Amino acid sequence: MSQAAIKLEHNAFGQLVFIGDDGAAHPVTPVRSFPIAAPTEGIGLVNGEGDELAWVERIDGLSPESRQALEDDLAGREFMPVIQRIRSVSSFATPSTWEIDTDRGPTTMVLKGEEDIRRLVRPALLIADSRGINFLIRDRYALDPLSKKMLDRFL
Repeated sequence: MSQAAIKLEHNAFGQLVFIGDDGAAHPVTPVRSFPIAAPTEGIGLVNGEGDELAWVERIDGLSPESRQALEDDLAGREFMPVIQRIRSVSSFATPSTWEIDTDRGPTTMVLKGEEDIRRLVRPALLIADSRGINFLIRDRYALDPLSKKMLDRFL
C-alpha cells in the first residue's frame, strides 16, 4: 500500500482509525519503531489484538489530513519535554532538584538517582524524574557550558 493511500482519521470517540481498502474503519494505535532516533519514520498502525494493519514509512509521505490525524494522536499519547538548559541543581548528591528550561517552558524535576539518566543513541540522554516523566536531551554536547558542567557531575 502506498503511503498516499493510507487514510487515517479520528472517529466520533476520538480514536485514531485506519480506513481500509474496503472502507471499513479500524481503530489503531501508532507505534514508533525508533521514537528518539527517527520519530517521523517507521510507524506501525496496530489494532487492539496487536496485528499490524499498515506501515507508515515516513509521516511526510501521508496526505495532509492523515498526517495531521497521526501527529495529533501521537502528541496526545506521548509527553517527553526536551531539556534545553539546566539552570540549577540543588545538590550533586541524589535525590536532587533540578531547575530546567524545556521546549515546553521552565519546570523543576527531582532526580532520584544517577541510574535514572539513561544514555541513548549518542549523544542523547533520557532522564526520568521522580514523577515518572521522561525528559530528553537530544545532544548533551550542544548544551550551554554551565548546563554541561552540572550534567557531567551526574554522568
